[in-house]
Amino acid sequence: MQYLHPTLKQFQYYKSLGDKTMAQLTDEQIFWKYNDTSNSIAIIVKHIAGNMLSRWTDFRTADGEKEWRNRESEFADDITDRDSLEAYWNKGWNCLFDAIQSVSDEDLEEIIYIRNQGHTILEAINRQLAHYPYHIGQIVFIGKMLTDSDWLSLSIPRGKSASYNDSKFDKEKERGHYTDEFLK
Repeated sequence: MQYLHPTLKQFQYYKSLGDKTMAQLTDEQIFWKYNDTSNSIAIIVKHIAGNMLSRWTDFRTADGEKEWRNRESEFADDITDRDSLEAYWNKGWNCLFDAIQSVSDEDLEEIIYIRNQGHTILEAINRQLAHYPYHIGQIVFIGKMLTDSDWLSLSIPRGKSASYNDSKFDKEKERGHYTDEFLK
């Protein structure tokens, strides 16, 4: 099996977790911070999108840490409305998706640079496949805390594992990506 197709599905899945979390939250909750030294969901979203735009814009010809990126500003509370935040979030994801779709499996050994450190395209993708879910887990955790008992599970709800497994084993074996059912 090729690497890029399931990897793209994996990124789409993580984006959907962020989307589905934010959809459950009020604007106030998206911008809420536990304290002055913690990040709101909005700040985390801004950081992820900023990283994506830097890493994946002209990634084959320019270093992944762009001169125009101001990483420190990604942690400032200067996006104050949901529409602007979601537009920036989607801009980052679209940049990532376009970049991955421009690559073939034969290109994965090509060397690109992030902060002057050479990575194969495969290594750069894997680096971000670890980085973005780390932050999306933070988004989901904050969202789950803020919604408390109103939280709508993004995976198998607590207490439903047995019935979920029963539904899977009631079917014939099949080939597919595990995210297919969550990306509907």
